[in-house]
Amino acid sequence: MKSAKPYIEKNKQRFIDELVELLKIPSISADSAYKKNVLNTAEAVKNQLEKAGCDKVEICETPGYPIVYGEKMIDEKLPTILVYGHYDVQPPDPLDLWNSPPFEPVIKKTELHPEGAIFARGSCDDKGQMYMHVKALEYMTQTDQLPCNVKFMIEGEEEVGSSSLEWFVSRNREKLSNDVILISDTGMIAPDTPSITTGLRGLSYVEVEVTGPNRDLHSGLYGGAVANPINILTKMIASLHDDDNHITIPGFYDDVENLSKEERAKMAEAPFNLENYEKSIGINSVYGEKGYSTNERNSIRPTLDVNGIWGGYIGEGAKTVIASSAFAKISMRLVPNQDWRKITELFKNHFESIAPKGVTVKVKPHHGGQAYVTPIDSLGYKAAEKAYEETFGKTPIPQRSGGSIPIVALFEKELNSKTILMGFGLDSDAIHSPNEHFGIWNYLKGIETIPQFYHFFTELSK
Repeated sequence: MKSAKPYIEKNKQRFIDELVELLKIPSISADSAYKKNVLNTAEAVKNQLEKAGCDKVEICETPGYPIVYGEKMIDEKLPTILVYGHYDVQPPDPLDLWNSPPFEPVIKKTELHPEGAIFARGSCDDKGQMYMHVKALEYMTQTDQLPCNVKFMIEGEEEVGSSSLEWFVSRNREKLSNDVILISDTGMIAPDTPSITTGLRGLSYVEVEVTGPNRDLHSGLYGGAVANPINILTKMIASLHDDDNHITIPGFYDDVENLSKEERAKMAEAPFNLENYEKSIGINSVYGEKGYSTNERNSIRPTLDVNGIWGGYIGEGAKTVIASSAFAKISMRLVPNQDWRKITELFKNHFESIAPKGVTVKVKPHHGGQAYVTPIDSLGYKAAEKAYEETFGKTPIPQRSGGSIPIVALFEKELNSKTILMGFGLDSDAIHSPNEHFGIWNYLKGIETIPQFYHFFTELSK
């Protein structure tokens, strides 16, 4: 396949402008106040898929937000690639930590992005990376180089657990039939060190509530005589880790996959500078489970983290109360062989069992998903490896990610397909955080590399 570079250079500004317009729409799936914006984004994605060359595009209704489906079928005898992405974004809070409004994209140069980066919510996760695939299709259709069939499935609920996706996939197996699934919702090690994500952690997400008295109480009149739900909740949460940062829930580690020394040594070959890592997030030391490196802690080991905690009075000034209830949201990142439903039940049973007298505890499961590993000897992985070698001039490093994309395990179960994760973001791109951004070089490099995957996957499938 011819290099896409000339086409990209010719259309560079248009590609950037189109992404900027998409990023202006606040498609926040977690907040019903933005429902119209989410639906408008689905319509915008549909229009762009049509312009890129899909012969059939439709907005498919689900119990939640719609899924945008598109296809370009050139020959049923040829392989079919299914591209998955999502058009919804995380809430931008806290707004005061953004250097520019989250839905007013600006382009600024940074140390890691000397050609500039687009700062906006969703720029890297996942509108920017999803849109690379749309523009890659445009290139292949406009230059008559599309070597195989392609289908698109772009959803609007990924940031809230993809609750409607299983419903849709299970009802549309034939429509979605494919030979490989291609996703760009991950990252790579560095611009000069390409990598392919071969593993994802699973997820169990819960909300807990600790309730004491039937109303907020005066902390002077009742303090010391009744259980304070906030105090109790913080003690219970603290007890979930021991002094070695080992999770204390009975049975939590029973099914954890333990990698061999050889596999751990292979992982350690990936370039990593601890000092730069600490500097990039403003800490003076790393912290985690004893006996494992930083890269192992955030990829091959399970974790438990509090994502939010609240209760009582948090307004300006003082209000001396013992809160009636306290709450926390907790996520557990899981590794292969850990079933998220089992872990959720283990957490629920343990958390309820450690509650002292004087309070009641409720555990509300939210959502979850299984971990996933892509075999590096699969056709899809080999095609991706060759694609990166073609555009980067280097063999990519297989890398396990600490993040979760629960739908990947769902795809293998329902569609019997392997997934290839070709991400072009960087760890420093601040996804889910204020000042999220995506490098223009990374964006265009993705558009250049994706068509090569189509080419090599088609060749290897012969």
